Amino acid sequence: MTITEEHIPKTLESRLYDDVCAIIEDTRYRVAVYVNSEACRMNWQVGMRIKEDVLHNARAEYGKQIVKQLAERLVKRYGSGWGFKKLQHCLRAAYTFSEAEIDYAVRRQLSWTHLRSLMFV
Repeated sequence: MTITEEHIPKTLESRLYDDVCAIIEDTRYRVAVYVNSEACRMNWQVGMRIKEDVLHNARAEYGKQIVKQLAERLVKRYGSGWGFKKLQHCLRAAYTFSEAEIDYAVRRQLSWTHLRSLMFV
């Protein structure tokens, strides 16, 4: 015996649909939060790496040239989103926020856009 559409109550079908939609939307939200927090941490870590290894003990102009060269190489490998301006934002994040502050910010679900805005306040 097969079940036809006539035998499935509409309320059951609607409830099933709503539940599956809720599962999908909840998972998408959690994935977005995770991706955002990891992107913020990555950007901060990139800035810290540049700050500590290149700029800390170098003259300003020399350091700027190194960052420009790094940006050119990153753009070739990862695309235009990793240009000089992006690296400047990463570096500013490293100078502005401690590791504890970055961890707190991502737990509070601040985005990279939020953090960039805060850096200029």
